[in-house]
Amino acid sequence: MPTKAIFEKKNVIITGGAGFIGSHLCDELVKKSKVICIDNFISGDEANIDHLLQNPDFQFIKHDINKPIKLEELPELEKFQVKFQGVQEIYHLACPTSPKDFEKTRIDTVLTNSIGTKNILDLAVKYKSKFMLASSSVVYGPRDSQNPYFKESHKGVIDQLGPRACYDEGKRFAETLTSTYAQVHNIETKIVRIFRTYGPRMKLKTGRMLPDFVFNALENKDLVIYGDESFSTSVCHVSDTIQGMIKVMKSGESGPFNLGSDLEYKLVDIAKKVIKLTDSESKIIFKKPLLFMSPLGLPDISLIKEKIGWFPVVLLEEGIKGAIDYFRAHKSSIGPSAKGYDFKFEK
Repeated sequence: MPTKAIFEKKNVIITGGAGFIGSHLCDELVKKSKVICIDNFISGDEANIDHLLQNPDFQFIKHDINKPIKLEELPELEKFQVKFQGVQEIYHLACPTSPKDFEKTRIDTVLTNSIGTKNILDLAVKYKSKFMLASSSVVYGPRDSQNPYFKESHKGVIDQLGPRACYDEGKRFAETLTSTYAQVHNIETKIVRIFRTYGPRMKLKTGRMLPDFVFNALENKDLVIYGDESFSTSVCHVSDTIQGMIKVMKSGESGPFNLGSDLEYKLVDIAKKVIKLTDSESKIIFKKPLLFMSPLGLPDISLIKEKIGWFPVVLLEEGIKGAIDYFRAHKSSIGPSAKGYDFKFEK
């Protein structure tokens, strides 16, 4: 099976490609590659990729990656000549992430991080593809109050039997699996640890606060913070995250690399900024923290700056203004009664 594209464009697989980050990655990669998007819509949304379905270089496959997949047997992929062309790159992003649906998807989550990751790594071995695992900042464990910034060398402590373990320990195991496959099968793998990311196409009312801040501010409704006034985080715009992933894939480096913003903000200050930029009459209220929305550490991004030359460039105020414009333009399709997709935190 060829490791380099025979034809003018390489074949690229994106698992979780109908999700928030995945759909933006599809948008960018389809400009120069043939993209095979695999998703089963557990936390993704067809609306995120509707605009790509007529693109001849894009193909969506509805499939649960916890079950093996044989690409050559899929008639819709005949146009990509996978049997002859193979697959040159795989971006593995599939994993349920919605905080409010977290309790419902625990089994899917732990299986995706284990069996699902194995199945996609088996494809990488078969096609000798480059493979990237979208891991998460959760592998570092809880934030250290003495030193909130995590370097890639930090050995996190995680409760492997706790209620979040299917995701947190699951991501650690997915990294172990990726590293082991690289060592045993001599394939080129990369690991990126994604910190909280925001941008267009993220679902409302899923427990991720920034998108709801913007939507509720435009409606003059309360802005809810799941925590207290001290809850702080870093947020990176999805366009920056995508560029970081692509740069790492093109590089000769394997990582792991932190992908996120190293600027810390209190959520209450972000909420105040949203109210100011929308000229809203909304009030800020505080509620009990959600299981999946814990204060995470912040990324030390010195390694990826040095090795890859990547750092985030979109300023928070610029990103919020973009969200406001987006919500105003799509208000009728993303309201409370709509299925809607939008602007959310990830990971």
